[in-house]
Amino acid sequence: MNGERRVSLHPVVAAGAAAALLLVGAVGAYLLLIGRHEVPVAPPVTVGPSASTAPTSVPAPAPSASTSEPRGASPASTPAEEQRLPDVVVPLSPEAAARAGITTTRASVRRASSAIRIPGVVEANAYRQVAVTPLVAGRVTSVAVDLGDRVRRGQTMADVYSPELAEAQTRYVSAKAELEAHDRALQRTERLVAIGAASRQELERIHAEHTAQTATVQTARTKLALLGMSEPALDALAPGRPVDATTTVPAPIDGIVTERVANPGLNVDPSMKLFTVVDLSTVWVMADLYERDFAHVRIGSAATVTTNAYPGRSLHGRVGYIDPQVNRETRTARLRIEVPNPRGELRLGMYADVVVGTSEPRDVVVVPRGAVQHIGGRTVVYLANASAPGRFVERDVSIGRVGADEIEIEAGVQRTDVVVSGGSFFLRAERERLGLGPAAPSASPGSSSARPATDAGGPGAAAGPSVQEATVRIVPDGFSPARLTLRAGLPARLTFIRTTDQTCATAVVFPSLAIRRELPLNQPVAIEITPSAGELSFACGMDMLKGTIVVR
Repeated sequence: MNGERRVSLHPVVAAGAAAALLLVGAVGAYLLLIGRHEVPVAPPVTVGPSASTAPTSVPAPAPSASTSEPRGASPASTPAEEQRLPDVVVPLSPEAAARAGITTTRASVRRASSAIRIPGVVEANAYRQVAVTPLVAGRVTSVAVDLGDRVRRGQTMADVYSPELAEAQTRYVSAKAELEAHDRALQRTERLVAIGAASRQELERIHAEHTAQTATVQTARTKLALLGMSEPALDALAPGRPVDATTTVPAPIDGIVTERVANPGLNVDPSMKLFTVVDLSTVWVMADLYERDFAHVRIGSAATVTTNAYPGRSLHGRVGYIDPQVNRETRTARLRIEVPNPRGELRLGMYADVVVGTSEPRDVVVVPRGAVQHIGGRTVVYLANASAPGRFVERDVSIGRVGADEIEIEAGVQRTDVVVSGGSFFLRAERERLGLGPAAPSASPGSSSARPATDAGGPGAAAGPSVQEATVRIVPDGFSPARLTLRAGLPARLTFIRTTDQTCATAVVFPSLAIRRELPLNQPVAIEITPSAGELSFACGMDMLKGTIVVR
């Protein structure tokens, strides 16, 4: 109407047009989305150490110099650094630090030789030590050497009267006489066979008997040789001559008589030791090598041996043997050094000072001995930071040699670090009380498993850390008490007080922990440890008086 024109569409056509419009819209949206994903404006930023969410089509950006990475994540890190656990921060208020007597010192560097110094004992060369036994049973009639005598090989050391030897000689003489008779009979039979007066069968019988008798003579002669008779003496044996029933005991090697059991009238047999002869031209120096030094010593390493008896004289040798078995209590392995002893000055049982290795000196980082704490199988130190007072960092370290006052740090501490030299035991106990950080070597580096607090008050309690304490007095009879019981995994402070001069316990030694402390008279000496389950032994410096700590 009014000039308007109406257009009507068939329902089927309208439906088709609507479907076409929807399809065009969907295709356009899809292309728009694809375009946005394939043409990124900038690479995605990855937060945290994981890179698994980054698209594989976009390379990861190279880390800048200012990127902060966790310690030990560097590709150039050593295996020891990779195995160390993450640092743990232990907070401590200034008042608590003052009460605990926290003192700090900077790690120092000193020149140290890679040579290892260990005590040793002179022993006989077991390959040149012979136990002398008689070859026959009998009775000793005379002894020609005394203790300490030098003998030459083949020299007569004793005479032994032996009825067994006399009987063997008689049998040999008899068998020899029968063999001579068989020789004559054989020759006679051969002549008779030649003229036809004897049969060939008779000759063969005589030949067989002669062969058997010859074997009997050889057996008897061999037995006499085994009993010590010489060839001239055997040749001299004949019917009608006297039989000598006395034999000699000769020296088997050149050496010194170090043991004598034989005396005239002693009845002996071939299994009985009469003397011990040792060639002392070379001796063995046996020493105990600590487990921490295994990597620095090997078979063939050069060694220098000195003694208190000859302070100005050094003997040189090489490591010839390292025991493959480690002593469970002392954590040491027996080490053997063969050294020349041409003058015989080194006597068996002498103490010796052994230095293994002759490498050039090197720079090593050292810290005071009180800065190092042992937690189970871990070794840690606590670092202080002047810019963050009251926050101490527990760091796993690898230690080298342990001296009287200092410990070498192979990894974990730099020369510029400030370590807690006094009161580190308190920090360790505080960390365990608060249950901070990883507490066992088996924990993964990224984990932060908490350890239960050892105090009843829990992490927020104001009470001090739980520490086991025990006092051991040194009395004339030994350690009192000589047996203690402690809890495993809980820090312990053992105080030793020597109350008498009538004792050899002027020092206390924990062999398995490589701890030795001198014990001045009437002065308490504290030793701080964290024991593991089992038994822990301690002894005096001469290893005569001993005690045991039972850890449960």
